[in-house]
Amino acid sequence: MPHTITTLSELEAHYGEVNQASLRKETDRLVPEYRALIEAAPFAALATRGPEGLDCSPRGDGPGFVRIRDDKTLLLPDRRGNNRIDSLKNIVRDPSVALLFLIPGIGETLRVNGQAVISVEPGLLESFSIDGKPPRSVIVITVDTVFFQCARAILRSELWNPERHVARASLPSAGQILAALTNDEVDGEAYDKALPERQRTTLY
Repeated sequence: MPHTITTLSELEAHYGEVNQASLRKETDRLVPEYRALIEAAPFAALATRGPEGLDCSPRGDGPGFVRIRDDKTLLLPDRRGNNRIDSLKNIVRDPSVALLFLIPGIGETLRVNGQAVISVEPGLLESFSIDGKPPRSVIVITVDTVFFQCARAILRSELWNPERHVARASLPSAGQILAALTNDEVDGEAYDKALPERQRTTLY
């Protein structure tokens, strides 16, 4: 493929000098300003890697659902899901993880890179209980680097602009996708009909 960049030197020459503020915003611990962003975030994307490849999964709950234990440690509860446990399988074999925190209405995002282990310590699980239901496990993340990402991507996408919201009915539903991928072995209409109640009763 022509015009392909294949070396670091080519890449750096193409993009030019790094803005010094972009380097100085990176820390190896959770300073008060970064703690405030994590405590306000109700959503994060968790990236992991393993022998089968990469995984990036959505994580969300009330603001501050990722708990700050200290300035080097984050605690991420693993709530009920589909039991694919792709992220957890990866962490068991490769502890490297990355988090991207989003805060509704805020342009800046926060990026955290670190090393993770999976804890099932009963007291820790119980401390994360909601409606008497603890998470199945807690991902304990030791922070390597943390820095904020400027707002350009959010501004370009107009992510928080309600006028840009997409009507759910304009895109394939979960049931329609499953029906298509299984040659109708999954009853898509029945799946969609049951989904709202199933989600409500299995949220935690």
